[in-house]
Amino acid sequence: MATRSSEGITQLLERWSNGEQEARDKLMPLVYDELHRIAVNYLRRERREHTIQPTALVNELFLKLSEQHRMSWQNRAQFFGVAAELMRRILVDYARAHYASKRGGDRRCVSLRNIAFGDQPDADLLAVHDALEKLEAIDPDQARIVELRFFGGLTIKETAEVMKTSHATVEREWKMAKAFLKHELTKTQTPA
Repeated sequence: MATRSSEGITQLLERWSNGEQEARDKLMPLVYDELHRIAVNYLRRERREHTIQPTALVNELFLKLSEQHRMSWQNRAQFFGVAAELMRRILVDYARAHYASKRGGDRRCVSLRNIAFGDQPDADLLAVHDALEKLEAIDPDQARIVELRFFGGLTIKETAEVMKTSHATVEREWKMAKAFLKHELTKTQTPA
């Protein structure tokens, strides 16, 4: 029986990568609490009347993860990084559908306090997504760091591990990515 330790999770991820569906089934209960915490953090940044609950977001994520047949899982940090990216994409798709149904009304806001954008703590989720896509076109590594740190909640050390780079590099790239996103999001702010 696997434990909740990183080694147990990593072993199950490796077995899942080798095609063992039983390993995936054993893994999900072990990572559920952490995925739920990530979902709560995502949704805490959303508007208060949001209709998706953390449990529903995690369930949607499990469906997406179950569709990952050819994923080469390496370790716990990489798994949670991918999970965070998938959660963001689920929420962006949901925001687009909701925004389209309202024809421009009630766009979703997310808190960017973790990125420390000064006196502009909130930004539209779609604007954040668009800015992140611009960053990805310029510097995919910086975009991945934002994905892992902000959306995935990984530490600098875990991010460095996933990206197979140094702690100092992640810190430097994180600072530059935050500056870029702040600039991009400031451009999209409408005057009050």
